[in-house]
Amino acid sequence: MRIMIGMVLGIIAGWAVNTMASSPAALKEIASYFTLLSDIFLRLIKMIIAPLVFSTVVAGIANMGDSKSVGRVGGKALLWFITASIVSLLLGCLMANLLQPGAGLGMPLPAANAATNLATANLTFNKFLLNVFPTSVFSAFATNQILQILVFSIFFGLAIASLPKGHASTITKYTDELVHVMIKVTDFVMSFAPIGVFAAMAAAIATQGLGVLATYGKLIGSFYIALALLSLILIFAGWLFLGRRVMTLMQMMRSVFLLAFSTASSEAAYPKTMEQLEKFGASNRVTSFVLPLGYSFNLDGSMLYQSFAILFIAQAYGIDMPISQQLMMLGVLMVSSKGMAGVARASLVVVAAVLPMFNLPESGLLLIMAIDQFLDMGRTAINVVGNSIACAVVAKWEGQLAETKDDRIEDMPAEGEFDTVAIQEQAAK
Repeated sequence: MRIMIGMVLGIIAGWAVNTMASSPAALKEIASYFTLLSDIFLRLIKMIIAPLVFSTVVAGIANMGDSKSVGRVGGKALLWFITASIVSLLLGCLMANLLQPGAGLGMPLPAANAATNLATANLTFNKFLLNVFPTSVFSAFATNQILQILVFSIFFGLAIASLPKGHASTITKYTDELVHVMIKVTDFVMSFAPIGVFAAMAAAIATQGLGVLATYGKLIGSFYIALALLSLILIFAGWLFLGRRVMTLMQMMRSVFLLAFSTASSEAAYPKTMEQLEKFGASNRVTSFVLPLGYSFNLDGSMLYQSFAILFIAQAYGIDMPISQQLMMLGVLMVSSKGMAGVARASLVVVAAVLPMFNLPESGLLLIMAIDQFLDMGRTAINVVGNSIACAVVAKWEGQLAETKDDRIEDMPAEGEFDTVAIQEQAAK
């Protein structure tokens, strides 16, 4: 509720600043103060990501006891991730073709030599594979490279698990205790979430204004329709494996979705996602491994965005892309997007890198960069939906998804059907 209030107040404050500022310079200065608050909150979040990922992954693998369990969990997670990525890309392509958000917009096209200032040279498959493995664990921790931290944590956890019993009991105990400490630190940091949300929304609306939503209304509306459909598909997939409990999970994750939506930051949602999954009953041994892996391999909303944005740009320029070319584009996106978690403005960078491969001008990305903040909010929230469902399903596959209190209450007999022995057994469980 506090996050929702912060988001609404941020929109009102941003609109007030945008309409009442005496000059563009004054508007920019006021918006910078809002940005300062949101940046401080995001820095607090980034401060806890590395130790939280390291401690939870190491503790989870060490408690699994053997490398076979790690491989089995990782294999199941990657199977889900790849399937979800294919569905997301296909859906983005399908919805862009059906809704035609770029057709007939009549917007001025950017110059052919316009620059986007995005580091597309850093996004190649070779560099992605090389970047998976850290040259220094300290550098990975300092720059919050989640995939690199994950690789080191896996090696570290496997080393502990492979030692004879008792040889690493002290470090295992300290790692377990570090998990609890980091969760408590996370609680402290998340208490500032409403302020961070307020500032992020206020800064976005103050600089862009509400008018930008109307100007690009067709694109934003079409994209959010596609996101809504993707979320329904993901929930349905979760229902196939979790049954009615998938709705309980979605209810428990509401505040996390709002946080991800309003800050447009997956990192901001990471600690709370892990906490809510634990409350849902997913084993920490599974969640601590699958969730950080999903941050590089299971960004469903971002995958949909990439195929959707490329076709939007093609439509805006009046460039026809046959189905064969679109399918080829999806294959390229499937590979190139897997390393985007460590790249600044990741989804935009992926799109900018892929555009020239299909003779589409990279400068066309400038058409959507003005409103990318609002698109980023939606795709980030769907990323959280996809990762939370993936973690719960993998935990269910592993037999490590416990019942929550609410589930046990719903499973109790109806009035008049109570059995004393059954109640005692239920209480003992």
